[in-house]
This record gives sequence, structure tokens and C-alpha cells, in this order.
Amino acid sequence: MSALGAVFLPQLPPERLRSVVLAADEAGLEELWLWEDCFRESGIAAAAAALAWTTRLRVGVGLLPVPLRNVALTAMEVATLARMFPDRLLLGVGHGVQSWMEQVGARVESPLTLLSEYITALRALLRGERLTVSGRYVRLDGVALDWPPASPPAVLAGAERPRTLRLVGEVADGTILTGGTPPERVAEVRPSARGSLVVYVHAATGPDAPERLERERVQWGYPSMAGLAVSGDAAAVAAGVQRWVEAGADTVVLQPTPDDPDPEGFVRFVATEVRPLVP
Repeated sequence: MSALGAVFLPQLPPERLRSVVLAADEAGLEELWLWEDCFRESGIAAAAAALAWTTRLRVGVGLLPVPLRNVALTAMEVATLARMFPDRLLLGVGHGVQSWMEQVGARVESPLTLLSEYITALRALLRGERLTVSGRYVRLDGVALDWPPASPPAVLAGAERPRTLRLVGEVADGTILTGGTPPERVAEVRPSARGSLVVYVHAATGPDAPERLERERVQWGYPSMAGLAVSGDAAAVAAGVQRWVEAGADTVVLQPTPDDPDPEGFVRFVATEVRPLVP
């Protein structure tokens, strides 16, 4: 059975997170995903709060931009959350938006090399290993976590282009595909994707859903939203979700529009109305 989740978009203010998290938990949503977008909200800080407010909700962070974060710090933060909230943290890392990385002085010459070194080191640290490495970007001298998690969380990574997809399939525990990925592309990626395959899908419900999705299309520069989004009532959304599931997605995460008038209602809709209709 595929998992179904929703995104809390960082365009919403941080103080809105609690009510959305509680609504998701009460409604029985499986997964709520958070984004660490510059310069909006910290993925780790938001995940810590969301996990503490709930007892069963799985919370995903996708993606943490690796140029912005020392790998030892990320390992410490992830291990801390994984020990406090066992088996409820979902983790994704990625290149980061290069223009944002340049703004903060963190852009690297070879994002692919950094991602490879970073994922390899992060997974090893979370397994409790002591590392001494001297890579192009990742350098550690006898580093080990005092409190590694008993059950290390999987390290997923975002990927779009062929070289990154190949790398992620080799070194990560799973792949995250961004919103705007059609089912056909999921089917192409599935054979080379190791572990879990997560895909974000643009979604809208309610009487103004077409207008909001059109604004989303313009924002992202898509020629059309056909095959890139789901909308309408629960039956229509569930039927749309099924296309990504049949293409090979293990988890479909519905991504509301930033101007959704009722984020709490959206997560309830996903959990109570759409989920029962998705096999």
C-alpha cells in the first residue's frame, strides 16, 4: 500500500504550523512534509515542534539543502529527533536552489560531488560509525555521534536530472521527486530508484481550485497543469493519485497551493476523504 501525505508550505507563517499539525494528527493523516526553503522556515525546527505536538504523525523534511549545513550538525539534529520520536521522522536532502546557495555564500562548484559525499557521510554517522574522511567538500576527523539512533532513519534525496537521479539511486535510501513530475516520469525513474520513491503532486480542492491551480501554473512556468496536478472532489483527487501510484510511487504527497484558504481543511480532506479511496 502506498502512503499518502500532504505538505505544510513554508509560505505560511511558522505560527500556523501547530493548528495544521493538530488537524492532520486528529484526522489520521499518515505523513506531513515540511520544506526548508530559503529564507522562510527551518525544516529541523519545524519538524521538532510538529513531532512534539503529536504522537503518531510521521513528519518529513524534504529537502534540507546540503550546501547550507555541515553534515555533522545535520547528523546530530537528525539523531536527536530520531531518538526522541522513534520511527516518525522522514528525512530528505538535496542540492538546494543554487541561486539561494549563492546568496549565502554556500554555492559549490560541483553540487553532485557534494551531495554524494554528504549522503555517504550522513548515513554512516547515523549508523553510529566513526568517520575520518577527506573529500572535496566533506572533511571529518574521527567524528562519531555520542547518541546515534537505535533505528537510523532512511536518508532520501531529491533529484530531477539524470546524473543526480543515478547518483541518488546509488548512495541514498530513496528518491524524492518534486511537484511537476508526471506519472510517466515516475515510471521512468522507478527501475533505478533504490528504496522508497516519494513524489510531490500539485493539488487543489474547493470551488476556486481551477483558478488557484492556474496561478500555480504561472508561478512554476508550466505550459499546462494536465498530468501534473489533481483537483476536484475526493473521488477525482483519489483517481488522480492512483495514476502516480500505478507508475511506481511509494508515497504521494499532495502539495496544496500557497493561497489555499483552509490549510487545516486540506489535510483533513486528504486524510478522511481521499485516503479511503486510494487502495
